[in-house]
Amino acid sequence: MECREERASRVNFGLQELAVRLRSNIARVIVDKEAVIDLLLVALLSDGHVLLEDVPGVGKTLLAKALARSLNLSFQRIQGTPDLLPGDLTGISYFDQRSSRFVFRPGPLFSHVVLVDEINRATPRAQAALLEAMAERQITIERETRPLPRPYLVLATQNPVELEGTFPLPEAQLDRFLMRLPLGYPSEEAELALLQRFREAEPLEELEPVADAEAILRAQREIRRLYWQPEVERYLLTLVRATRNHPAISLGVSPRGTLALQRASAAYAAIHGRDYVLPDDIKRLAPVVLAHRLMLTTRGRLRHQDAEQVLQEILENTAVPVETPDLTALSRRSARSERP
Repeated sequence: MECREERASRVNFGLQELAVRLRSNIARVIVDKEAVIDLLLVALLSDGHVLLEDVPGVGKTLLAKALARSLNLSFQRIQGTPDLLPGDLTGISYFDQRSSRFVFRPGPLFSHVVLVDEINRATPRAQAALLEAMAERQITIERETRPLPRPYLVLATQNPVELEGTFPLPEAQLDRFLMRLPLGYPSEEAELALLQRFREAEPLEELEPVADAEAILRAQREIRRLYWQPEVERYLLTLVRATRNHPAISLGVSPRGTLALQRASAAYAAIHGRDYVLPDDIKRLAPVVLAHRLMLTTRGRLRHQDAEQVLQEILENTAVPVETPDLTALSRRSARSERP
């Protein structure tokens, strides 16, 4: 019991305040997308990467730029094209005639925030150059391993409608993305506000940073301290294992996906002011963290099912653990800590 109380005393509402500042700042540019911004912050604090997938013109690139400006971190944008080479991403060594030696010139991957625009237009060879950077936060060039800056976030965009001249991401690379997010069209009121906001000024150019690298790294460490009830952790595991036994799924969630859902759920709880994870956190994050890791059987596709529908069926058929007295006490303790 003492161990649980010690964990409960680690409530850090600085995480929630950090999320509020970032959310408000990004919302000055991106209208009516608070839920998407929250998920983007979850990925950042979980030390994961995001695949933004939607039709052209809904603000995928603008969202990535607004996040980078809000963090006061180095930022680079890469345009996916069929002639993009791995060296264009990682950097190259060239011979400097002045010093008579080879000098390494870092590529755009050596930045805190990297935007890969239209990633599915790059060839598989160029896409593969991202794997080591995304998974291990390092790049090996000419037998020398070079670390990447921390925090490190890759935001990739792709258009799921236009398929001509594209190279679909393989499952191994999709599994490196913590989550896949759609943006969707804004509501009529939000689009009207968008017209007025961009008619009067360019909000992105006026955006000021509200966080720095140290704040993000500190938040990433704090998230690992959140309390997990055994029943809640078992619920997460049951969901993941159900994807491996479902008749409509030929490839279920990998252990990497299990860890991704654990980190994301903890981050989601933290930005909402809690130092413990609820089953609702897992249910909220499961569609965006797990769906892109699933591969359906031919039978499932013939039934016009998609991964999101199958995952929703698994969520509905999996028993949710009820709140226990320990968790109720923990909730009251957190509420008291939140009061001034």
